[in-house]
Amino acid sequence: MGSRESNYAGVFDHRLGFGERPAVVVVDFILAYTTPGSPFFAEGVVSAVRESVGLLAAARKARVPVVYTKVLYHPSGCDGGVFLKKAPSLRRLVAGEPLAEIDPTIAPTADELVIVKQYPSCFFGTSLAATLATQRIDTMVLIGCSTSGCIRASAVDGVQHGFHVIVPRECVGDRHDGPHDANLFDIDAKYGDVLPKREVISYLDNRASAGSAQPA
Repeated sequence: MGSRESNYAGVFDHRLGFGERPAVVVVDFILAYTTPGSPFFAEGVVSAVRESVGLLAAARKARVPVVYTKVLYHPSGCDGGVFLKKAPSLRRLVAGEPLAEIDPTIAPTADELVIVKQYPSCFFGTSLAATLATQRIDTMVLIGCSTSGCIRASAVDGVQHGFHVIVPRECVGDRHDGPHDANLFDIDAKYGDVLPKREVISYLDNRASAGSAQPA
């Protein structure tokens, strides 16, 4: 069978590259994942939040739109469907719960949209696709957590909605390295390009220098 790389070579190893109009989508970087003692705490997410600060600064300098998502449920859980039956711990994420708020390390600015979602994909049941289409966005730079859950689901839906999906490796995180690494490999093989953060920042910096930034 050989290595996973050799097994996929020539079949699932094509590069998409960037399109013409990017946006950064920040998925569920909430305090539940970055607060020690929280049942959702993940050191890998803490690292990803820290690594994302510079990338977000570069995006804003280039006037690239930034859209955030976070998870909130009705106290009854009626809007979580079967997903909450599978992962009932998520029912804690209701309005007024501090752990449901976006980590202030990478807080949105006043003019950046925050979309509330109830399911893994940031597209499912939300206005995200329409929001990006209205701005003629064709490239989604996807950061956030968790790699094996909401990032993977959003990457799959992203390519299905016609977006170039770019995942800066250092800017996504998970609870364990195994699922994290396996899902990055699969996203890179089939749904988008997983790139070093420095390459994505360089792309954003070049847009800013060239004056090709688009209005949000």
